[in-house]
Amino acid sequence: MANHKATQKDTRQAAKRREQNRYQAKTTRNAMRDLKAGTDATAAKKDLPGVLSKIDKLAKKGIIHKNKAANLKSALTKAVAKAS
Repeated sequence: MANHKATQKDTRQAAKRREQNRYQAKTTRNAMRDLKAGTDATAAKKDLPGVLSKIDKLAKKGIIHKNKAANLKSALTKAVAKAS
């Protein structure tokens, strides 16, 4: 464990940020999974913008790389288009 007060604070902040990032990433992965697994094409088209927005937010915050976000968005859009 760190001995300096500032380092202890930094450790607490990093743990808090890591937990928040993990929550956001997991929530987005679940939304993507639900979108792919859905059988209703109209519901998938309706939910797609929200999932794409979540992916954009992850990329903006640096949780995932911007190219990974672009690849995920492309794959989801293709999957929804194919389903309908």
